[in-house]
Amino acid sequence: MTKIEGVTIKNLKKIPDERGSIMHMLRNDDENFEKFGEVYFSTAYPQAIKGWHEHKEQVQNYAVIHGMIKLVLFDNRKESSTYKNLLEIFMGDLNYVLVRIPTGVINGYKCIGDKTAIVANCATIPHVATGEMNRYDPISNDLIPYNWDIVHK
Repeated sequence: MTKIEGVTIKNLKKIPDERGSIMHMLRNDDENFEKFGEVYFSTAYPQAIKGWHEHKEQVQNYAVIHGMIKLVLFDNRKESSTYKNLLEIFMGDLNYVLVRIPTGVINGYKCIGDKTAIVANCATIPHVATGEMNRYDPISNDLIPYNWDIVHK
């Protein structure tokens, strides 16, 4: 697996019992907790692609609480030792993890499988409508060398 400087992936706990379950995400005493800005949830329908987004100030912490996604990260930080590296992370029901996405790392995801995915994001600052984020076309752009199609090996 290719690495990207500053991206962390942490296995999370699901605690089931006969009533349901508790799913941990992020605590203020966790090693990679920075600060709290807001928590929001994003849904994606099967095969939908959301991205590309590049935050200038907001660090994101993603966990998928329902369904599965393919999260793709691209390091767009010229000063980074992993500049232009790509990283794919399959996360959700089958791989319950927390992914920390630093500023300058472009991210996008595709809902995989046959059910809607719900992505939780604990961001370090509240969403700002203009100026804080760059958006790139998920299918055709000159920056990110990525094809969202399924790879049959």
